[in-house]
Amino acid sequence: MRPGWTGTVPSEAIHVRPAGPGDLASIHRFILDLAAYERLSHEVDATREGLARDLFGPSPRVFCDIAGIDGEPVGFALWFYNYSTFRGRHGIWLEDLFVRPEHRGAGAGLALLKALARRCREEGLARLEWSVLDWNAPAIGFYDSLGALAMDDWTTRRLTDDALEALAR
Repeated sequence: MRPGWTGTVPSEAIHVRPAGPGDLASIHRFILDLAAYERLSHEVDATREGLARDLFGPSPRVFCDIAGIDGEPVGFALWFYNYSTFRGRHGIWLEDLFVRPEHRGAGAGLALLKALARRCREEGLARLEWSVLDWNAPAIGFYDSLGALAMDDWTTRRLTDDALEALAR
């Protein structure tokens, strides 16, 4: 923690920008730190090489924004476009939002979400969606304060590894 750091900064001190190849180490570290926070470190097999390919290769399908304070990356939002057949328009799926614990409460998470909301507005996208673990009360409270609706009538389903391979056969 920086000397004199109180956990708050004026909102104009937080800058959100698109990630670039020079951010790969920070992005990878954010992913590892997020997985540790969510008690899912055992599920991470993402590499910097894979992130470089997927974020900055010739046809990226996933994107990342970095929140910084005084030029120091303190958080990230990793996202991609989805599509709503009911709305008949694209939207954004926010895969991961993470702010380093020592910078939480400073407005970096809000700044990242505002940047995505502005993108939705500017591109005519129908919605911004994400998941949150049901035990993550601080995040749920934050999202509720923004007016985000819980989609309690939907249950996420996932196929990976052996089950995905079996279905593909």
